[in-house]
Amino acid sequence: MKLLKITILFTFLTSIIYSQESQNETISLETQFDDIYRTSTSYQSYKVISKDKFQKLKQNVLDSIKASQKLISEKERLLKTERENIEKIQKNLSKTQLDLKTSTDKENSISLFGLQLNKTTYNLILWGLVLILTLTLLYFAYKFSKSNVITKEAQNNLLEIEQEYELHRKKSLEKEQKLRRQLQDEINKQRNN
Repeated sequence: MKLLKITILFTFLTSIIYSQESQNETISLETQFDDIYRTSTSYQSYKVISKDKFQKLKQNVLDSIKASQKLISEKERLLKTERENIEKIQKNLSKTQLDLKTSTDKENSISLFGLQLNKTTYNLILWGLVLILTLTLLYFAYKFSKSNVITKEAQNNLLEIEQEYELHRKKSLEKEQKLRRQLQDEINKQRNN
């Protein structure tokens, strides 16, 4: 912005100064040539100019050329300065664009185990893991539920079998006691007889 202001100001001032100088010089030199032409005497097809006027005109022309050369050298120096400034600005712009790209890449990526991943890739990996873990949890919950049902069923069967066994044992015991009594009764009968 500052460079732009300086360039505009310099261009404006230069054009004003140059236009005034060139008009003065052009008018001055042109007037001098016209004046010499009018005041010079003619000899056959030639014009005779006085030495003093010729020297004065020569000095004025040389001064005008020197002023123009000075103005040209100033403009060339200014142009060189402006080119250097433009080059510096372009280098700064390149560095800024590189920094912007680096920070944008850094903002759009996440570091996972030392690897830079794009946010989209990171989200896909994260949600993939969540989905896999959820499916695994549901699978084990189903297996647990099924195993729990089988276990309860087995426990109920065991309880029933234990009850049946206990009942059978009691019946067997009663039967055995009954048989022993009968046997004892028979033995007692046999002894008494």
